[in-house]
Amino acid sequence: MIDDRALDALFRSARTANAFLDRPVSDDRLRALYDLMKMGPTSANCQPTRIVFLRTAEAKERLRPALSSGNLARTLAAPVCAILAYDTEFQENLPRLFPHNATARSWFDGEANRAAREAGAFRNGSMQGGYFILAARAVGLDCGPMSGFDNAKVDQAFFPEGRVRSNFLCNLGYIDPSATFARSPRLDFDEACQLL
Repeated sequence: MIDDRALDALFRSARTANAFLDRPVSDDRLRALYDLMKMGPTSANCQPTRIVFLRTAEAKERLRPALSSGNLARTLAAPVCAILAYDTEFQENLPRLFPHNATARSWFDGEANRAAREAGAFRNGSMQGGYFILAARAVGLDCGPMSGFDNAKVDQAFFPEGRVRSNFLCNLGYIDPSATFARSPRLDFDEACQLL
């Protein structure tokens, strides 16, 4: 088991960031984040997540029309806003990513497998989104994940070919403690879990 310091950094002390310090996030830190995230398991190692890191004011301005009013200012002010998306044609990479089963691509290829492919892309992309948050925290970044935006507008602005679709946004940087809310309650084990 990892030590308490690591558990605190990943879960217990980590908070959702609503505001960030005026401190840049390096490209090396974003690469380190991805290099950790990609190691998390996905079905048949399909790795459907695609990420666009918006670092400049110009890049974030392209996102403006898609943001809800409550997320606009915090996103434009964040050092980085990551668009977490998923590739609906992820199966094209399976011969390389899942080489020990030569038939894996056929599980998802073609119109007959469209529903399975899209469900798999979204499900595994969402799992990778969770790994993304943990990896960001592990490399010393704070996160402000959000779903208050218009997916169709994000997709039109950043993925107009239609193959890649946005899942959620995550602001990244170094948290401003003066703008951090008190931790909200969590459900207890007996409220959320069953032992059968």
